[in-house]
Amino acid sequence: MSEQTIALVTGANKGIGYEIAVGLGALGWAVGVGARDDERRETAVEKLRAAGVDAFGVPLDVTADDSVAAAARLLAERGGLDVLVNNAAITGGHPQEPTLVSADIVRTVVETNVIGVIRVTNAMLPLLRRSSSPRIVNMSSSVGSLARQGANDGTTGPVSAAYAPSKTFLNAVTLQYVKELGDTNILINLGCPGFVATDLNGFRGIRTPAQGAAIAVHLATLPDDGPTGGYFDDNGPISW
Repeated sequence: MSEQTIALVTGANKGIGYEIAVGLGALGWAVGVGARDDERRETAVEKLRAAGVDAFGVPLDVTADDSVAAAARLLAERGGLDVLVNNAAITGGHPQEPTLVSADIVRTVVETNVIGVIRVTNAMLPLLRRSSSPRIVNMSSSVGSLARQGANDGTTGPVSAAYAPSKTFLNAVTLQYVKELGDTNILINLGCPGFVATDLNGFRGIRTPAQGAAIAVHLATLPDDGPTGGYFDDNGPISW
């Protein structure tokens, strides 16, 4: 493994993912900018490098086995991987009322937001296992909290039969990784960025991407005796 900490952030060409790359790069880490769009990825890398970040592009479509496998090979050649931030996600568009949503929308959202995380995590685990302080951060959302959904107090946004359940699914899958990898030194946590103004929500959010990225940077830099299997936002643990 490289002596320099190496991180991979999926969906890092814009928004919260880009700001996560900024935050990790400020620590002196090498940051892989994972993105499927070549032009946007390279533009992001150029901006990060201009800001002093040791950034490099990682062509990555989280829905494609071949792309993910190639990304793992690239990182191996680069020196390994210490921190994986699974940030890439989609909302699936509208309508999302359960009586109106199409099965195709639900399937597409789950393919990216859940199966994509499984695909990338499994491909990167051999590299993470070689790290002295490996971390996995899965970017979730408070809308995935069943407790908050059940409270029906407006904190989980509009009715959503694809995006919100995909985050609940991601939470559950993450806990299964925690159970399976409990005898390793890999810390695995879920982070909620809050309601951030990004193109994911039509820039309706009230937080900046940099504010939304803070929880991911925090969880990526936990000490070796830090928590694992947690679900956090800037205020602390989120109810499941």
